[in-house]
Amino acid sequence: MVNGQKKLSCLLAAFLLAGFTAVSAETITDKYNFSNENDMEKLELTNEWDKVFPQSDKVNHSKVTFHNRYGITLAADLYVPKNASGKLAAIAVSGPFGAVKEQSSGLYAQTLAERGFLTIAFDPSFTGESGGQPRYVASPDINTEDFCAAVDYLSTRDDVDPERIGILGICGWGGMALNAAAIDTRIKATVTSTMYDMSRVTANGYFDSMDADQRYELRRQLNAQRTVDYRNGSYERAGGVVDPLPADAPQFVKDYYAYYKTPRGYHKRSLNSNDGWNKTSALSFLNMPILTYSNEIRSAVLMIHGDKAHSCYFSRDAFKKLTGDNKELLLIPGANHTDLYGNLKVIPFDKIESFFRKYL
Repeated sequence: MVNGQKKLSCLLAAFLLAGFTAVSAETITDKYNFSNENDMEKLELTNEWDKVFPQSDKVNHSKVTFHNRYGITLAADLYVPKNASGKLAAIAVSGPFGAVKEQSSGLYAQTLAERGFLTIAFDPSFTGESGGQPRYVASPDINTEDFCAAVDYLSTRDDVDPERIGILGICGWGGMALNAAAIDTRIKATVTSTMYDMSRVTANGYFDSMDADQRYELRRQLNAQRTVDYRNGSYERAGGVVDPLPADAPQFVKDYYAYYKTPRGYHKRSLNSNDGWNKTSALSFLNMPILTYSNEIRSAVLMIHGDKAHSCYFSRDAFKKLTGDNKELLLIPGANHTDLYGNLKVIPFDKIESFFRKYL
């Protein structure tokens, strides 16, 4: 019986593969033109330096675009070490969830470029300067694909060694990065910083406090909102970080406010700094756990979290699923969640650099 099941599985796999390969690659390219850069969505990219961190004189900065396999054009900041030569190790950076590349991800990318890596910090689909409609929506599938698309782009640059590509995800994009590492064998090393498991927190609430009845009520509310949105022809926004800040707000909300709502981290394109995601954006995360196959990641992973962060349990639990002697969890004593967004005294760049140098 077992042999019969294996034979059936092989036949089904062969059938599916034949279905995908029956049309020649040339025909697919001619029909859809997904490899033609001229067919990418034209994006309006700012020419000014509008980051929340100062520009480095040690790297060359420019704007680039690339597309994912859903046809969405992504915008990124490219950072290249000055006087670099030959093929470099490269790193794609994104996050936090609801942020833009002008905030934390850009700081990480620029700092790692100062240390010798070619890096890009990109806006995920539907956000920031990247394309995609409707705006301000997240997807566990498409946003994981965004990381893989960044690897596509880096792999085809003349100044990048395609065998030495890593990714770095911050906050909610830490979970996306792990999911990408589980599916994309081209990724040789992954770093997550102050990671959120967006599927878990959406479906279960903070600290897994939600039960099935509460989850059903959330689904009911979100689906009712879908009807309203469709009738209105627009999408209701959920609101970014609460403003004004209530006196009795939890400490982690105060920490978010101190980053997103002050000159320290505010940006006009940041969802968290302004009106937030579409309310119904949460629906896709309720039924799609993104870390299902994280135990099958064979490439190197470094997970970093502040031990005082409200979100630390996401990294602690996710790390328990990882296998192999090339996985590491680094807890930063006394650090909260947003300390790892932009506090150069807290972010362990020496460790991140040594990790990437070892595995890229």
